Amino acid sequence: MTYQRPSLLICCAPALPFALGLLIYFGDIQSSSFLFINQITQNIPDRIWAGLTFLGNGWGTFALAFPLVLLAPRLLSAGIFAGLLGGLAIAILKPLVNLPRPASVLASGDFHQIGEILLYNSMPSGHTLTAFAVASGLYFACEIDKRKPLLCLFALASLVGLSRSAVGAHWLSDEFVAAAIGLWCGILGSFLASLIPGSQLLLSKWWPRFIALCGLFAIYPLLTQTMDSELNYPLQYACALLIAITLALFVQAQRTQSSR
Repeated sequence: MTYQRPSLLICCAPALPFALGLLIYFGDIQSSSFLFINQITQNIPDRIWAGLTFLGNGWGTFALAFPLVLLAPRLLSAGIFAGLLGGLAIAILKPLVNLPRPASVLASGDFHQIGEILLYNSMPSGHTLTAFAVASGLYFACEIDKRKPLLCLFALASLVGLSRSAVGAHWLSDEFVAAAIGLWCGILGSFLASLIPGSQLLLSKWWPRFIALCGLFAIYPLLTQTMDSELNYPLQYACALLIAITLALFVQAQRTQSSR
């Protein structure tokens, strides 16, 4: 597969949500925009918003993308690289910016909260950044004529971002800034994935086996940790099962190749 580098226009496009995030933050509509979204989203069950938030959790995102190790290892690699770059950005920016979350500014009775109550390190939204990073990585790692169905990933990532206000964890500005940074991480992640020789993506090579090993380790936190909310336990167990089934198919494919 030949990597098709995104145009300069596409690379600059994330600057738009970044600017919108700054506009909301400096435009004195931080609280009002958050309260508006938080209020209207209460018409949808908490379990839906908790589940959407889980899709932006690093463990949840990795588990759902894990079957690509069998179907499209380069795309999965792009998603992994994008997620790692996103994680690095989160680790640097959150303590550096260190803005208060809604729960530390607004009274608890003024808005609806789901899951753990968080007070600090608001910008950028880690879940939103991760969701957009992985969506962007998968999209740009795919061949141009096959990308159209993957546009739904950006819609899903947008819902993940919206869920962060719905659960009372983030301002709208946090989500716009996170989406922009996530898109840039995805573009870079897809480029890094393109550097892997095709011969090294065969299931018998060390890189897919390393990813499979990471999948095995991912089962433990999915089964033992509370990820964002207790409402997500069924999703966590389902993701652990998805990884286990994929690993079983991975081992079977290894045996098939070795017997040839």
